[in-house]
Amino acid sequence: MSERLIQSIERAADVLELFLTSSPELSVKEISDKLQLSKSTVHGIIKTLEHRGYLQQNPEDLKYKLGIKLFTLGNFVGKHLDIGNIARPIIRELADEVNETVHLVTLQRDEVIYIEKVEGPRALTIYSHIGKRAPVHCTGVGKAILAHLSEKEVDRLLSAASLEAFTEYTMTDVNQIKKQLVSVRETGYAVDDEEIELGLKCIAAPIFNHKGNVIASISCAAPKMRLDEEKLPKVIAGIKKAATEISRSLGFKGNVL
Repeated sequence: MSERLIQSIERAADVLELFLTSSPELSVKEISDKLQLSKSTVHGIIKTLEHRGYLQQNPEDLKYKLGIKLFTLGNFVGKHLDIGNIARPIIRELADEVNETVHLVTLQRDEVIYIEKVEGPRALTIYSHIGKRAPVHCTGVGKAILAHLSEKEVDRLLSAASLEAFTEYTMTDVNQIKKQLVSVRETGYAVDDEEIELGLKCIAAPIFNHKGNVIASISCAAPKMRLDEEKLPKVIAGIKKAATEISRSLGFKGNVL
C-alpha cells in the first residue's frame, strides 16, 4: 500500500513537471505518450489534480494546463521565503539587543504560524517552534495582525476561533478583544500577558507589505518577571523599530502606526 501511494505521488509530480519542459497545454494522449503511462492512469491523475485546482481544462480543445492553485502555492512560498530572508538578520539583531527570544509569524488558515525563531542567550522552554500554529485571540503576534485587518475579517476570524481559555488571563470575550485591538492600533504593539502560557509575556508588532497590508508580525517573548518596568520600554521600542525596518524593506511607505 505504501509503495503504491509513493508511486502515485511520483506520477502526479511527473505530470505537473511535464508542463515545465513541454507545451503549456497537453491532452491526455500527449501526456500518456510522453510519460509512457496508460491513458486510464493519466486520466485518473489528471482528474484528481484538476479537482484540487492544480490543473485546469481548456473547454475549447479539452487540453489541460497548470492551474491557479500552483500559482497560489508558489506565491505563498515566495512571499514567506522573502520575508524570512529579510527579517532574519533584523530579528537576530533584536534578540541580541534585548537578550530575549524573538519570533516571526504569519497568518495562515485562521491561525498564526511561526516561520522564524531566534533564541536569546537565555533560551526559553515554551510552546513555540518553527512550524507551530497558535490561536490569534490570545497571542501577541496574533493580536498584532488582527488589529490591522478589516472589521469584517476580524469578525470572521474570531467567529471561526474556539476562543479557548489557556490560562485564567486569556481574553475570550469578543468585545473585550476588539477593544484591545483598538489599543494595539493606537500604540503600534500588542501584548500577551500570560494569556497563552502562565509566566510568559510577549510584546509584538505588525509587519506590512508594499501594498500596506499586514502580512506578519514579530514578537519578543520572555518570562514575565524579566520584562519589568526598566526593561519593558526597551523591548517595546526594539520590537517596533524592527517591525518598521522589516516593513520598509518589503516596500512599505506608510506610517506603521
